[in-house]
Amino acid sequence: MSTKVKSAEDLPKKPGIYIMKDSDDKIIYIGKSKSLKNRVKSYFKDKYDSPKTQILMSHFNSLEYIITDSEKEALILEANLIKKYRPKYNIRLKDDKRYPYVKITDEDFSRLIITRNIGKTGSYFGPFTDVGSVRQTVKFLKSLFKIRTCRRMDGPCLNNQIDLCYGPCDGNIPKKEYKKSIAKIDLFFQGKYSEIIENLEIEMKEAAYEQNFEKAAVIRDQIASIAEVMEKQFVDFTDELDQDIIACSFDVDSAIVVVISIRNGKINGKDDFLMAGTKNNKVNEVVAAFIQQYYGINRHIPKEIISEVAIPDKSEEKLIINWLSDLRGEKVEITVPEDGAKLRLLRMASKNADVIKKQKKKMQNAMIEIKKYLKLEKLPRIIEGYDVSNISGKLAVGSKVSFLDSKSNKKQYKRFKLKTPGPDDYGMMRELLKRRLKSLAKLEDGNNNKNNKDKISDEKNEEPNLILIDGGKGQLKIATEVLKEYNLEHIPVIGLAKEFEEIFIPQSQNPIIIPKNNEGLQLLQRVRDEAHRFAVTYHRKLRSKAIECSELDNINGIGKKRKINLLKHFGDIEHIKNASIDEIANVKGLNKKVAKVVYDNFH
Repeated sequence: MSTKVKSAEDLPKKPGIYIMKDSDDKIIYIGKSKSLKNRVKSYFKDKYDSPKTQILMSHFNSLEYIITDSEKEALILEANLIKKYRPKYNIRLKDDKRYPYVKITDEDFSRLIITRNIGKTGSYFGPFTDVGSVRQTVKFLKSLFKIRTCRRMDGPCLNNQIDLCYGPCDGNIPKKEYKKSIAKIDLFFQGKYSEIIENLEIEMKEAAYEQNFEKAAVIRDQIASIAEVMEKQFVDFTDELDQDIIACSFDVDSAIVVVISIRNGKINGKDDFLMAGTKNNKVNEVVAAFIQQYYGINRHIPKEIISEVAIPDKSEEKLIINWLSDLRGEKVEITVPEDGAKLRLLRMASKNADVIKKQKKKMQNAMIEIKKYLKLEKLPRIIEGYDVSNISGKLAVGSKVSFLDSKSNKKQYKRFKLKTPGPDDYGMMRELLKRRLKSLAKLEDGNNNKNNKDKISDEKNEEPNLILIDGGKGQLKIATEVLKEYNLEHIPVIGLAKEFEEIFIPQSQNPIIIPKNNEGLQLLQRVRDEAHRFAVTYHRKLRSKAIECSELDNINGIGKKRKINLLKHFGDIEHIKNASIDEIANVKGLNKKVAKVVYDNFH
């Protein structure tokens, strides 16, 4: 529980955290100190040491504090509360839930899963920036160590039958033996590959000595698989290192922080993070805030952290080192190198941070260009793209893709099976937009019926700043009609025609032409092409299913090739049913005898 105070004199000379609020009772800053009274008193003076403090105190209205048992406890609590409340004037690590983690569940027979949320149970490894590589690694480890994947242990599953799982649900493996496999996976994510191989070699020799040659062969294959992964994915150094290299690159009011991880002497990961609220702060202050918040969650603590700058305050540095050492269970060092291999690694991390900053700047420029050319009121941070796909009106589907800050936001993608009879591309586009915009209209009505303090929040249904339709004037006309129907005319909408890359806007006969090498046009093209790709992929999936499972499967003489030829020729089963023997016989790969069999099957 926090305690409110009216004056700094009311504060105790004890360690804890202080919470500053503005006139709207909103938290604007959270700090820690080993003496709350002495620290907070320093804010109340005529002249301030920094512009940041001056701006902060101009918005200050009230203060609360929480006493802790130690300064270390205050450090942990400060990091947790900054992450929770995201105060405007704190340096804060942007929420990294977009990055996946690998979790070993806390169960008798543990599972290996990919998650974006960190809970209180289980072991976590990550975050990882390459989702595809993580999926491949998890799939590899599941099959290698044959651990269970099913949520409920209610009998042997298919994986057990095809030898991808030991089947603990059927008592096929003792708990102790299963935990050994999980321990090896734990070592794998810690980068201790040599240790895994050593343990496996011992097990293999024991199995061979006991003449259990089948088990020995399985372990031999496991050793070979891990050795192959090590050879392909990691870069070796001469030393047995366990380090994180941290470097920053600053923009106007934010910073990109890159972390390169070295485990067991091998580079095995690079992550980048955005730190907000860095304006008027020094590099070492940002690094200190990053370390505190980055390692404040369930994450591997390296033996050494290599930084380009030292933590500004020596007592603060000592406090952070002690905290990290407690988490690791042994001494942790924070090093600022001046030469040698460590400095080279730091420069590599710094170059990565600069490249990422430039990429983010380019994305920002693309949005600015779109805003300028389309004369938008707001920066188009959220752009939604729509497209439909069908063959002669059959298996019609629609897609919605979403881009956030110039990057595809796949969590907000959605695909639709369309019911509009075809061929009718305009009708299908109308159905697609109505099904999407109907939910936005409900949200809009709900917000209009509430006061500002009780406004509905729906992150998954956030209103776009721009809607892009794959097509020209006709498709755009449909979109404007649907927006008008749902009272959403304030949302800008455009049509992007592929042939000449012309941009059509409502109430204008002439298209807008943006230069081909313009970053804004390139972003719009990416949105349009992604909407098209997503729709076509879904349509092909449905078409494949229709081909795989059809009424043609039970007809003698009709194999997969003839079935595909029939469906390609006629479009669907209904047209085949209505065809004559001669029409069927004209299909590639069929003759009159087979055509009669097909005809008789339906008649």
